[in-house]
Amino acid sequence: MRRLLGKISGFLSNRTMVGVDKTGNKYFTRNEEVDGIVKEKRWVIFKGEEDPTSIPVEWICWLNGQRKKAPTPEEMMELEARRERVRQNVALLKKEEEERITKEGSKGKRVSTGKVSGPDLKSFIQQLPVSSEGKEVEEPPSAMGGLRNPQESLAEKEKDESESSEPTGSGASFRPGTWQPPT
Repeated sequence: MRRLLGKISGFLSNRTMVGVDKTGNKYFTRNEEVDGIVKEKRWVIFKGEEDPTSIPVEWICWLNGQRKKAPTPEEMMELEARRERVRQNVALLKKEEEERITKEGSKGKRVSTGKVSGPDLKSFIQQLPVSSEGKEVEEPPSAMGGLRNPQESLAEKEKDESESSEPTGSGASFRPGTWQPPT
């Protein structure tokens, strides 16, 4: 019991207030010896209702030991100003996007669903030569400037056929543990 009272009195008297955030939460620290090792304990005392979501990110980092020094009021003001600038930029970008969509919508291109869509891939896909089976089509030598001679193209076709991922053997030459996937 005496030990418990000692810890409680040490807890109340041996603490140092490190700072206060904009909502009025107070942050404290104290050094505590545990098994001969001095460790720094950090905690927060909430103003009003205990709401962990009201703690700013910088203070969370300090409480978890990810920061050595507590955030200063100047640093907190700079970060809040930066967050406000980001909010304003996001609002401006959303407004520009809505204007662009309504402008395109009036031309009959697209109907606005309220969701931000990705890039238009149809024009990109049309640029790729594709056969009916979905495999890439080989370009004729004239498209490459006619730089290959017939012997090189024959050697390349034989190489492509030998590196097929389809099985070609009867299984008689199979050795467990030696198979490697095609590269």
